[in-house]
Amino acid sequence: MPDVGVPPAPIEDVVRVRTRRVYCDGNGGPLGHPRVFLYIAEKEIVCPYCSRRFVLDEESGHGAEHGSEH
Repeated sequence: MPDVGVPPAPIEDVVRVRTRRVYCDGNGGPLGHPRVFLYIAEKEIVCPYCSRRFVLDEESGHGAEHGSEH
């Protein structure tokens, strides 16, 4: 019988973006976290609060600096 007190392992949360500047708020709402702005220097960055990974889309041109997508 499975232990109902143990939550299932989290599903890896990966967000593909087209800009190097992104923000994360943990999806907002009561379970979110403070909004943090992140900059993707290489190919990806991980939110320090919720571990969501933001991966730069390979076909985006990597030069777009304006706006935030996630």
